[in-house]
Amino acid sequence: MQVLTGIDQSDYSKIESGRRYYTFEQCRKIALVLNTSMDYLAGLTDDPAPYPRKTEN
Repeated sequence: MQVLTGIDQSDYSKIESGRRYYTFEQCRKIALVLNTSMDYLAGLTDDPAPYPRKTEN
């Protein structure tokens, strides 16, 4: 996952153990890589489906 998000494995360990919190940008990158929403990662919804993405014109 580090290659896809640029987030170091030690940071993931700290986040999972509660010693550190996601930054907005980290959460956004993880949601994009996992094809889910930031709300799902934050536990605000049980629906893992991502929101529709913006399309470029």
